[in-house]
Parts: sequence; structure tokens; C-alpha cells
Amino acid sequence: METAEILALLPYQSPFLFVDGITAISEHHITGHYTFKKDEFFYKGHFKDNPITPGVILTECMAQIGLVCLGVHLMKDELGIEQKPQIALTSHQMDFYLPVLPGQKVVVHSEKEVFRFNKLKCKVKMLNEKEELLARGVISGMLKVK
Repeated sequence: METAEILALLPYQSPFLFVDGITAISEHHITGHYTFKKDEFFYKGHFKDNPITPGVILTECMAQIGLVCLGVHLMKDELGIEQKPQIALTSHQMDFYLPVLPGQKVVVHSEKEVFRFNKLKCKVKMLNEKEELLARGVISGMLKVK
């Protein structure tokens, strides 16, 4: 499955789509990226006069790239054209190390730990362009074809 096909099957749209592209994908891992635009809706109130990207948004970015995009790729034989999967985040554990500022590009790396009975569990990490660790953790979710 090509990158454009995966992105077309994601069940998200702006302003809640946090995937710009996928640079590598296999049955075992995925790498993708996103640039947080300076006018993102959540910067207006987090934090006043000193905006940083909320941890929940960073977690969502890692889940969209590291879990959902990889899950769509793994389920490619079950998905038809324009048949978007249903996705439910079941658990996550995340540690944050450095802030992500408006305008910053992040790269997400995800490694599949388990994919069984449509439940996917991945180790994820987020790096900045200097390859400094911003966040890492484990994310699990269920994927289902409608």
C-alpha cells in the first residue's frame, strides 16, 4: 500500500490530522512526520504568551502515525478502496522530555510489538529535526473494518 493510499484511508481531517507524510513503512515499523503549524487551534490557550504543543496532541500525533497508519498498512488485505477502518485507542503510556514549539517538525518512529486479533501494540518515539528525543512510550489500539 502506497503512502498516499494510507493517508487517504485515515479517519481524520484538518484541524485534527497530525500526519504530513510517511518516509518508511514495513510490516514491523513505520516512520512519519508532521510540522506543527504556528496557527494550530490549541496554541491560543496553551500556554498564555508562551505556546507549546500539549502532550495529548503529541500523543495523538504518535498514535496517528505510529498506530493508525501502521495498522492501515497491516490491514491492507482487508481494506477496500475508500473503506476507512474504525479505530479505538485502548491504552498508552507516554513520557515527555522536551517541548514542541509552534512551527516545529517532528518525526515519529514506531515499532510493532504485537498485532493479533486486530489489536496493535507499538513502541513509539518522537524526535525533533536535531534527532533529540521529545517523547516515547507504548500505544495500543483496536482496528476494525467497517
